[in-house]
Amino acid sequence: MDQWTRLDPIFDSEAAARDIAAAAALRADAQDHDAGFPQEDIADLARLGLLAAPVPVEHGGAGLGTEPGAGTLAEVLRLVGYGSLALGRLYEGHVNALQLIARYGAPDQRDRLFADAHAGHLFGVWNTEPPEGGLRVEAQDTDARLHGVKTFASGAGSVTRALVTVGHPSQAGTAMMVVPLQAGTRADLSAWRAQGMRASATGTVDFTGLAYEADAILGQPDDYFRQPAFSGGAWRFAAVQLGGIEAVFDAWRGHLDRLDRGGDPHQLARLGEGVIAVEGARLWVERGAKVASQAALPPERVVAYINLVRLAVERAGLDVLQLAQRSVGLQGFLRGHPLERRARDLATYLRQPGPDRALTGAASEILRIGGMAGDLWTENAA
Repeated sequence: MDQWTRLDPIFDSEAAARDIAAAAALRADAQDHDAGFPQEDIADLARLGLLAAPVPVEHGGAGLGTEPGAGTLAEVLRLVGYGSLALGRLYEGHVNALQLIARYGAPDQRDRLFADAHAGHLFGVWNTEPPEGGLRVEAQDTDARLHGVKTFASGAGSVTRALVTVGHPSQAGTAMMVVPLQAGTRADLSAWRAQGMRASATGTVDFTGLAYEADAILGQPDDYFRQPAFSGGAWRFAAVQLGGIEAVFDAWRGHLDRLDRGGDPHQLARLGEGVIAVEGARLWVERGAKVASQAALPPERVVAYINLVRLAVERAGLDVLQLAQRSVGLQGFLRGHPLERRARDLATYLRQPGPDRALTGAASEILRIGGMAGDLWTENAA
């Protein structure tokens, strides 16, 4: 018998994601509190096969994310984000970790860690740390242990396989390793008092004292930051955000329908503008997933396009939020209204790091490229 519980060869990732989205949407309001976490939704991800789906087919998974243009993964992330942005953020981190393991892991590491995904372990990628006290390996004689913390770690206390960047005394660059964690330990969620995304359990995790295992290190120093995968993978969280934008749009649309306000031309005009924004974001995400998988494009070209995807989806989300809140009015700011939590979660999740740098960096690359505008993202560009 295989050491993995293999997914059915006809496993349907999108159908599973639709089921997850429907259930997560019903639970999301109850999870919206300090230190909230979508535990039942994570259990559903495991039960329906989505935790194992990103595992390569040869390891018993569905190879989710290895499709040409990553189209199915984009749909799965959009659907999960539609049900719950907090859940979508956690699932995107899980997918990212498994993709990094597939790319940089040694055969025995892949065997072990993919088996953990099949067993229902939640993975996460944590790379943020304070200026002082960041995660490092401390070697003393024959003993080596981890010391320091990671901050803004989503799923803190619930992620049981953490892929982290770490300073290592014998390496010139930054190492990457997967650290097993026990659920409910080492996490401090007290500082996470955000307006939205409260159920993402984002906090600080202290690794101090954990034994350092040499076989936990993935790849070579600085592999984590290799382009275009490092920046180019941002299309995945944009796909989750797209789902959140659609959920806000549907909450707004449902409000107008319930109150029979479809005859107001001003409301119709705003709704039409919202549709344009939603569809624009969808097209950017779809094209971004394809561009990110184009091996023939130079890495800097891929990074430039994905930076534009980030910003285009952010703009679409801000436009839809402004239009929806103006249309619905004060009711949309009252707890219990379908728009209220969805708007808070989206506004918070749209705040990704370095937007100005992403824009100017993309513009610089576009200025450098010769040829016609229509060829910028093809092999025909000069």
